[in-house]
Amino acid sequence: MDLIVLAGGSGRRLGGRDKAAIVLGGRTLLDRVLDAAPPASRVVVVGPPRESARPVVWTREEPPGGGPVAGLAAGLALVESDVVAVLAVDQPGVTASTVDRLRAALAVGVDGVVLVDADDRPQWTAGVWRAGALRRALPESPAGASLRRVLADLAVLHLPAEHAETDDIDTPADLANWRHPPRPTN
Repeated sequence: MDLIVLAGGSGRRLGGRDKAAIVLGGRTLLDRVLDAAPPASRVVVVGPPRESARPVVWTREEPPGGGPVAGLAAGLALVESDVVAVLAVDQPGVTASTVDRLRAALAVGVDGVVLVDADDRPQWTAGVWRAGALRRALPESPAGASLRRVLADLAVLHLPAEHAETDDIDTPADLANWRHPPRPTN
């Protein structure tokens, strides 16, 4: 299984910060998501090249900043396996265990498995897919396309997220919640 990490966003709601370079728990968000990759897998990171703790293949979406579908298309162009995990760089709760659960749920007749959050919303950038199905679903012009619409006709299994797997970092408040989680009240 290969891994595509989507890391090309502008971090607009975070004041233009490079999400991949944000340090959380002593590790960048990029290195945290790379920790989720199976050890022998090929890892393709879509975004500007940065320092990483693991060797990866770098590529850019066309045009740069063209959105997640453009990023997916760029990553898929370099995928060699029939199965690929697709993860966003800004979901620090995704772990190797998450990827293992998603991979184990990929059954015959299913094109992909994605996490669903507590509100039962699919998290399209936290899943394991058949690479061929993703390639067939891509539009001719992927820049600016909606990932939800592109993947809507595929046979997708929804897997309930555990813990904070689907909690992403989009805003300063999200980052603060990851750095200083609220204490449970009793």
